Amino acid sequence: MVAFAALLFDVDGTLADTERDGHRPAFNAAFAEAGLDWDWDVDLYGQLLAVTGGKERMRYYLERWRPDWRGPADLDGFIAGLHRSKTRHFVELLGEGRIPLRPGVLRLLREARAAGVRLGIATTTTPENVTALLANCGEPGIGDWFEVIAAGDVVPQKKPAPDIYTWALERMGLPGAACIALEDSDNGVRSALGAGLGAILVTESSYTVGQDFTGAALVLDQLGEPGSPALVLGGEAGGADLAQGYLDLGAIERVFRHLHPGGIG
Repeated sequence: MVAFAALLFDVDGTLADTERDGHRPAFNAAFAEAGLDWDWDVDLYGQLLAVTGGKERMRYYLERWRPDWRGPADLDGFIAGLHRSKTRHFVELLGEGRIPLRPGVLRLLREARAAGVRLGIATTTTPENVTALLANCGEPGIGDWFEVIAAGDVVPQKKPAPDIYTWALERMGLPGAACIALEDSDNGVRSALGAGLGAILVTESSYTVGQDFTGAALVLDQLGEPGSPALVLGGEAGGADLAQGYLDLGAIERVFRHLHPGGIG
């Protein structure tokens, strides 16, 4: 039996590298459909990711890059409509099977489930996006593996605020110190830290390379697979032994015990 109680996964960039080739083109398709001349290229979208949440990201874009744009009187309603359109386009991309899970994710989820480790999701993306990703990842019924899917606007403040993790933990009836977060971004690390997670593991994604992951127990380039080893990039337990060359439950257990040698009380 492992020393920790649950694994809580972020989605975008963690379960799947969705941002560049999923959310970004979906936003652009929604803009074109609405007759807007907005175009978020790869570099611009990387800057926009400083803000979490799609609706919040559009507002940030208008304030920073398009301050002279004359929008409708009901800007909130307009942005909400754009976001619904964007979600529809994103779900269509997922339905085409164009956004797979990252290497090692399905392996780790299967291992955790077989060991009886509780699973949850804590993300700023919409519930529809999570459902569509899981429904099209090639593992039937995987959505039922997660005890809680905390997503979207169920909390007032998105990452880096701790609200989404706190919400998930409350519904699982677990203390944060007994759980482990898997993230890909500095905002995610700050959110998990604020909620008191017992350990935070990071796998860098295409848009988060080089971010400040201070507070993370372990930073990897990926979870890794047999024949495709993970590279340890840093973290408080950066010397953790990946005995198999990839992150498995045994390696997570060693990281957790390194941080909590006397247990969690």
